[in-house]
Amino acid sequence: MGRTIAKIVGVAGYVPEYRLTNAELETMVDTNDEWIRTRTGIVERRILKDKTKASSDMGAEAVKQLLKKTGTAPDEVDLLICATATPDMLFPDTANVIRDKVGITSGFGFEISAACSGFLYALTTGARFVEGGLKKVIVVGADKMSSIVDYTDRSTCIIFGDAAAAVMLEPTDDGLGIIDSVLESDGSGRHLLYQKAGGSLHPATHETVENKEHFIYQEGRAVFKYAINGMVGSIKQVLERNGLSKEDIHWLVPHQANKRIIDGVANMFDFPKEKVMVNIQKYGNTTTATIPLCLWEWEDKLHKGDNLILTAFGGGFTWGATFLKWGY
Repeated sequence: MGRTIAKIVGVAGYVPEYRLTNAELETMVDTNDEWIRTRTGIVERRILKDKTKASSDMGAEAVKQLLKKTGTAPDEVDLLICATATPDMLFPDTANVIRDKVGITSGFGFEISAACSGFLYALTTGARFVEGGLKKVIVVGADKMSSIVDYTDRSTCIIFGDAAAAVMLEPTDDGLGIIDSVLESDGSGRHLLYQKAGGSLHPATHETVENKEHFIYQEGRAVFKYAINGMVGSIKQVLERNGLSKEDIHWLVPHQANKRIIDGVANMFDFPKEKVMVNIQKYGNTTTATIPLCLWEWEDKLHKGDNLILTAFGGGFTWGATFLKWGY
């Protein structure tokens, strides 16, 4: 019997029905299918077209599936953490909106904002609460990225999609679960990938709307370099701290930011392609949802005891890696 750690006991996901294909983007902005595929690896992305729906609605759908899948009653949930870069509102908290929509009235919830690294930050936080005594913790990644994308900007509109996915954490002492995490951040990169207006520094005005300052802005080349270096560095730390080599890893689960970034990280460790989860071609970059979406899609290929490395990089900058042993 070992120390109590948090184990993933279930995973669920939700993607909107509407597929925004590269062919359709060709009619909206100066781009083409070959250019998008070559630079990002993306073929299509899902978009939540209903303007009355938000990140919480996708998150709620994923959580409903998760509760059903794990046989969990809403009032059994001690904590729900939502990682998101596109909250429904600045307040109330999106996590609590999701809780209300799925009928969770017990325990508490809160939101974590760390851009594309948000799910890793939330997963590590949830694990600590489980280690501290909570029995059932849900971690959700949900983002309606289409709400902050400028569809006249070909450098960003080709990349992002909408989705949500969630995992259930429970305590275990069998050695399977979330073993270690390295989380890092560097605020000096905040002007290379960000949304300028909408916060307390630049509240919404006619001018901020006219100047399109409520959309994503990024300097792609700089972000590309920082992303690879950040994820590679955190993976190295996790491997070294746990006495692991690349041969010990069954699956690399990278944030789905860009196929070239994914390939760059995998190549640095010479991870075989068949060990790297990639679904960016179908969903694009769904920000906080990418990693749990991969776990959801690959669930039937995972085996109890498999060693997984999750890694992400996001605006701010934020980045990290998590080592876990699959629990079921």
